[in-house]
Order: sequence, then structure tokens, then C-alpha cells
Amino acid sequence: MSPAELAAVIAAVAFAMLVVGLLFLVGAAIRTLGTMNHAVEDVRRTTVPLLTDVHTAVRQANGDLIHVEGLLETAESISGTMDSASRLALAAFSSPLVKLTALAAGTSKAFRRLRLRRTA
Repeated sequence: MSPAELAAVIAAVAFAMLVVGLLFLVGAAIRTLGTMNHAVEDVRRTTVPLLTDVHTAVRQANGDLIHVEGLLETAESISGTMDSASRLALAAFSSPLVKLTALAAGTSKAFRRLRLRRTA
């Protein structure tokens, strides 16, 4: 066997070993992709029901927010009515109350002076 033939045989064996190694790598990549495919399928199976639950919860929360918004509007309306009523009551009763308080204070002062004169 000539040196050229020996080099060709060595090159052919090295190339065959390289091809076998590449086949093992491709097989490992295919197994990894299969495992990834199963993992993605499991995630999809568990995620879809969770997303359905999330959509249901969001719809319910939106309904509750609409209800709370109505309650807040009612409370704001009641607050405005109470504010108007308190202003009206203040306007209606402040002047007579001030006069009544002044009359009571003056009367009590007069009674005290009369008592002091009787005892003196």
C-alpha cells in the first residue's frame, strides 16, 4: 500500500468518524426538541385554563368596578345634597340662633346683676 492510499484510508476513516459523531449530535438534538415539544404542550395545557380563569376574574372585576362606580356616584350625590342642606340650615338658623344666644347671655347677665343687688 502506497502512502497516498494509506492517507486516503485514514482520511476516509476520519470522515466516517466525523459523520457518526454528527449523527449522534443530530439524534441528541432531535431528542431535545422532542422533550421541548412535550414541555411546551404541557405548558399550553396548563396555561389555557388559567387564562380562561383570568379572563373570568377580569370580567367579574370590571362588573364590580362598574357597581362601585355607581355607588361612588350615589355617595357623591348624597354628599352634595347634605352639603347643600347644611348650608341652607346654617343660613336659616344662624341669624336666629345668634340672636337667641345673645338674648340668653343678656338675660343671664341681668339676672346675675339683680341677684347681686338683692344680696347687697
